[in-house]
This record gives sequence, structure tokens and C-alpha cells, in this order.
Amino acid sequence: MTDHPHPDDPHPEPPPTIAALTRAFALLGKRWNGLVLVALAKGPAGFGELRRQVPGISDRMLADRLLELAAAGLITRTVRPGPPVRSCYELTAHGRAFLIPLAALAYWAEEHLPSRSVLS
Repeated sequence: MTDHPHPDDPHPEPPPTIAALTRAFALLGKRWNGLVLVALAKGPAGFGELRRQVPGISDRMLADRLLELAAAGLITRTVRPGPPVRSCYELTAHGRAFLIPLAALAYWAEEHLPSRSVLS
């Protein structure tokens, strides 16, 4: 397998495993996960700050996504003593590594998906 297939190659080599892609799409396929990771790419953030950075997400959905991303090992949660007690979320090394393919996906979408996609 080549290290960096050319995007114009009519016969790019297939991904290493379908199982790995299935896991990746299961994570990214859930609404908000990618946007929460992008928000945390700017640095550690509290719950309220994340809610402001991801417009349209409800408190419950954000809480669910943060738990899921933590269970996947992509973020950590640190509780800071209060009062008031505050939680801070931050990307792990695995989460920071995930920003590379996420950036590639964003670039691809800018170049190849119209802004008014049939998927919306």
C-alpha cells in the first residue's frame, strides 16, 4: 500500500480493513461528535463553553456525546473543585490524532460536496 495515494488515482488501494472504517463511521456518524472534537481542538473547555461553540446542541445531547467520546478514549473530563464544581474537557492523544483525518474530511467536503447537499 502506498503511503499517500494520489486523489486522482482511478484505482486507489482499498482501506486496510472494513472493520476499522465501520468503527470510525459509527463514531463520526453520530450527530455532533465531529463538531465537539473540533471545538475541543482549540483547547480545554467547560460544558458551557462547548455548548456555545456547538450551536444547536442541547445540554442532554452534549452530555451524552461527551460521555461517548470519553468512553472512546478521545477526550478526558477533569472535575475542578468549587464552589461551583466545574468540569473541563480536553482531547487525549488519540483525540488529537483524530483531528488529522477530520481535517482531511473537512477539506474533501469543501472541495467535493456542494454547500446545498442532497444529504441535508
